[in-house]
Amino acid sequence: MYVREEAKMKHKRDVLHSAKLLKYILIGLIVFLGLVCLYNGSVVAPALSKGFDTFDDGSDPVTARGDDVEDWIDNMEHSLELPKRIHVCDMRYSELIPCLDRNFIYQSRLKLNLTLMEHYERHCPPPQRRYNCLVPPPVGYKIPIRWPASRDQVWKANIPHTHLATEKSDQNWMVVEGDKIRFPGGGTHFHYGADKYITSIAAMLKIPGDQKLSNGGKIRNVLDVGCGVASFGAYLLSHNIIAMSIAPNDVHENQIQFALERGIPSTLGVLGTMRLPYPSRSFELAHCSRCRIDWLQRDGILLLELDRLLRPGGYFVYSSPEAYAHDPENQRIGNAMHELLKRLCWRVISRRDQTVIWAKSLSNSCFTKRNPGTLPPLCSSDDDPDATWNVLMKACITPYSPKMHRDKGSGLEPWPQRLTAAPPRLKEIGISIEEFQKDTSVWHDRVLDYWKQMRSVVQKNTFRNVMDMNSNLGGFAAALKDKDVWVMNVAPVNASSRLKIVYDRGLMGTVHDWCESFSTYPRTFDLLHAYVVFSDIESHGCSTEDLLIEMDRMLRPEGFVIIRDTLPVVNHIRKFLKALQWDGWVSEVEPRGDALSLTVEERVLIAKKKMWE
Repeated sequence: MYVREEAKMKHKRDVLHSAKLLKYILIGLIVFLGLVCLYNGSVVAPALSKGFDTFDDGSDPVTARGDDVEDWIDNMEHSLELPKRIHVCDMRYSELIPCLDRNFIYQSRLKLNLTLMEHYERHCPPPQRRYNCLVPPPVGYKIPIRWPASRDQVWKANIPHTHLATEKSDQNWMVVEGDKIRFPGGGTHFHYGADKYITSIAAMLKIPGDQKLSNGGKIRNVLDVGCGVASFGAYLLSHNIIAMSIAPNDVHENQIQFALERGIPSTLGVLGTMRLPYPSRSFELAHCSRCRIDWLQRDGILLLELDRLLRPGGYFVYSSPEAYAHDPENQRIGNAMHELLKRLCWRVISRRDQTVIWAKSLSNSCFTKRNPGTLPPLCSSDDDPDATWNVLMKACITPYSPKMHRDKGSGLEPWPQRLTAAPPRLKEIGISIEEFQKDTSVWHDRVLDYWKQMRSVVQKNTFRNVMDMNSNLGGFAAALKDKDVWVMNVAPVNASSRLKIVYDRGLMGTVHDWCESFSTYPRTFDLLHAYVVFSDIESHGCSTEDLLIEMDRMLRPEGFVIIRDTLPVVNHIRKFLKALQWDGWVSEVEPRGDALSLTVEERVLIAKKKMWE
């Protein structure tokens, strides 16, 4: 990754030879001293502690280190190989998103269909085109305002873009006030506040007022497409509802950046040609408020993608001129949508003012009553509705599994009970209830240990935006239930089938390949948790250094990383902490053994990113 001139190669070999020679001399000296100790019956050279005989921060009481002599010698062997620095990108890349980079698309002359939004989908540069530099913050950057105050205001210097305040001035998206940008809670359709709009949706669904839109915990996961600055999702949080708020990096290019700066669950995404990276049956409600999506294109393929994602009986809340306008064009679109959704076995359950709400069927029974040849067809039995990474959307209806069809529902407990209750779909991935409960218990204890390890440097509101880079069954996120955070659970592609369990627990997440850059803006997460992520990418031939640079791009200044991996992996990563400027505070411990422990020695490395000068 770090390119060295050919003239330096001989010098490097000489240095490594000297370092190895030094290692052998030190080993010989230690062996000699040990023999002397044994000969004299002395305890002059006790073994270094590797377990629980440590300081509170995990360091060894003799050496003030958390590793043993062999590791220390190994570090000496490679000490001259430490990267002195990693180059900082030019300031024009302060908002770089490598796989959503318009400059790369333009320079590569990719032939993309703009009508199908392919230019807003992921297009990652090849290894030789990667920047391999640290993305700088903008001039005047400040530590973000802490949650919950951040819901309503952010520092203007952190996202120095005010065009949305002007363009959407009549819709109350955002207002510039001095050195801050304020968010009154408005949107394109709900100028006078998302809270009032949410209340009106609950009334349309005839949900009792004391239960709010969540309907006693039955509505928990929401998908908000074309979300703007995510004020709809922001105000759903008080209803115990979590929304995956998505929007493309389009002409409103900083809308998701504002949402994340506010501490609202959100991500870059577009309904284009590829399936959204979420498993089937993940959401109780989908929402589109003037999202400017052509739902009728390509035989209704975008509505069919919503159908794949909605749970049995799930709702589609649609607020748009097509739902209420009386001019001929909007009436034509509205009627065509109604006919299409009728063939999907959806039904209108409420229509009021400028909003219409459809509900999905609870079972497959309706499909058997359709006339032969009715379009869209049912998907073939060999189609995997949970396969989403680089999978094209399909213009077919995803039928329910036999169990969902029989049960006429998802079988999930209401929130918050569903967080710890074993979901019915565990059987689909071959996980027993006992294994699920064990995983939940282990991660509860692990998270307690993490916070003990960080107790001297974190406060109650230090974290808001958290990412678990290898979510498995969602145990890490579930263990954070009493903290005022949200977690982006990331399922690696080779374990993507488990993401459905994350959603069935009332959590949220996405599928991703960590050999590539993640679809988010720089400086959007306060905490990154990486459990054996580096071991996994190395087994696929990908670069540890590339991933460290990508993590730095996503991590806010004064944010934290928790890396739990094998001892050799952690030893290697530790060498980069200074070059990454992750040495604001560092702690490394050997964790206690548990039911999920690796078969090889583990380490937990926690590091804090410095605030750049």
